[in-house]
Amino acid sequence: MVAQRGKDLLLKIENGPNYQTVAGLRSRKLAFNTQTVDVTDAESAGRWRELLAGSGTKRASLSGAGLFKDQASDELVRAAFFAGSILTWQVVIPGFGLVSGLFQVTALDYSGEHDGELKFDIALESAGEISFQVSA
Repeated sequence: MVAQRGKDLLLKIENGPNYQTVAGLRSRKLAFNTQTVDVTDAESAGRWRELLAGSGTKRASLSGAGLFKDQASDELVRAAFFAGSILTWQVVIPGFGLVSGLFQVTALDYSGEHDGELKFDIALESAGEISFQVSA
């Protein structure tokens, strides 16, 4: 993947038959993780750790920070948080692909200074299988 503009990484939430971009995000992050299953025993070569291939729990985490410039996306995200809903989200990664799947909003923080704008931070955790579609 060649260098891309960070602002082109988009976080979208399912809203009926369409996806709505979560407005005003100034920073976004997508992380993939997996837990390992250690199968090391007394006879492991050189006492090096051995892992069981294809096992463990996979997960994806999404986070972002910025401004809600549009009331519709603010209401959609806030409603998902307070309802504890698990909704379909997408992350568009330019020059790489589209990641989509079920996520739950696990944190929604609002902050602001007396002489500045209202900001928010959002965190999401995967709640099922994540799919990846290569960019055309």
